[in-house]
Amino acid sequence: DDPDNGRTLLGTLDYAWLFSYAVTMFFSGQLADRSDMRYFLTVGMLGSAMSCALLGLTYFLNVHQLFYFILVQILGGAFQASGFPAIIAVMSNWFGKGKRGLIMGIWYTHNQTGSILGTVIPAIFAHNHWGWSFLVAAVVMVAMTVVIFLFLVADPCYVGLSPPKHHVSQCTITYHWRKMRQMNALPVTDQPLTMNLSKMWRALFIPGMLEFSLAHFFAKMVSYSFLLWLPFYLKNNEIGDHCLTTFQSGAIAAAFDVGGMIGSIGAGLLSDLLNARAVAITVLLYSSIPMIFLLRKFGDVNLPLTIFLVLITGVCVIGPHSVITSAVSADLGTHKSLKGNRKAKSTVTGLINGIGSMGAAFGPLITGALSSHKGWDAVFYLFMALYFAAGLLLTRLVVGEVKRWKICSPSLKRKASGREMLISENGSVHESEFISS
Repeated sequence: DDPDNGRTLLGTLDYAWLFSYAVTMFFSGQLADRSDMRYFLTVGMLGSAMSCALLGLTYFLNVHQLFYFILVQILGGAFQASGFPAIIAVMSNWFGKGKRGLIMGIWYTHNQTGSILGTVIPAIFAHNHWGWSFLVAAVVMVAMTVVIFLFLVADPCYVGLSPPKHHVSQCTITYHWRKMRQMNALPVTDQPLTMNLSKMWRALFIPGMLEFSLAHFFAKMVSYSFLLWLPFYLKNNEIGDHCLTTFQSGAIAAAFDVGGMIGSIGAGLLSDLLNARAVAITVLLYSSIPMIFLLRKFGDVNLPLTIFLVLITGVCVIGPHSVITSAVSADLGTHKSLKGNRKAKSTVTGLINGIGSMGAAFGPLITGALSSHKGWDAVFYLFMALYFAAGLLLTRLVVGEVKRWKICSPSLKRKASGREMLISENGSVHESEFISS
């Protein structure tokens, strides 16, 4: 009955699920790389359905113990962590780097679709028999588990097809070695990175891995705070001098996910067109800052303006983290420094998403506590600061990609001293012997 205490309790439950999800994600990737993906995903989905059903049964069994809810949330987070590492590995098995940003962006809209259903369906049952919200979701998950088990083909080689090429978008040019050194476009070492991913922390040495992981930490902290708290925020703040019902606030919050769909596809397409993931992500990160400010400042004027601002904010906020979660994870999991290691895709994805999910775990908890004690203005200013920090973390990669554009321009292409320069996706340059035809 205490709204402030209710916020803290909801934040605690969110934190229990997200923290379990994040911690398990670090190990889930390694386990997925050493398992049959079809069986691995089947077990994960059945466990997720079970945890969801256990939450729904509390309504009918009149269970009110906080410990029980926290325990079920931890269980659910652990099972659901099986999803992304395995699925990203399956997607990278089928799709090469050429149009990966667009393909993964389209694919990632499943996240927003599920979020919309997960917002609207509970809103239907919120006032009466809310337990059905979880039970209906559990039934849907069981049905989809059957589909995955019967029809998923985890690798094209299973059906006699060739795997895709993962490194087709290099810019191969010839250029003067000394000039390249003067441009500071060469890495410290020109030898390919070798690593043994039996120790997961070694994946941090993949070029760009650390920057993208830390940026993902901040981006996911903000995006998940919006996803989990936006319906509550809309319901408890008057819009045009009117208070929204639970169903109305849930329906308007769904516009954030619709915007996320547009942002996922648009950001993925932009990263393909520019052949520069970091540049595309950084543009959206900095674009999110004024949109978050406008949502807080003018989001209560009238209903149409609120829906519009929620939609555009969803485009800018979800876009960056969707590209890192999907296309960037697939790029890093198939990076040439791994030398074709087929047991690394899920491990790398689990690491980058595990670090991001740690941010998602802290975000809702901080949002609940900060909104209770300092108000929503403090929350929105925090979101803006976090996205600014995420953009700064990618500065080195952005500079490298811009240098690659300059190096790859026709005016700079020329032969010199029998050398050939190989410009890779992250802007690093490697020297090899040039062999004329």
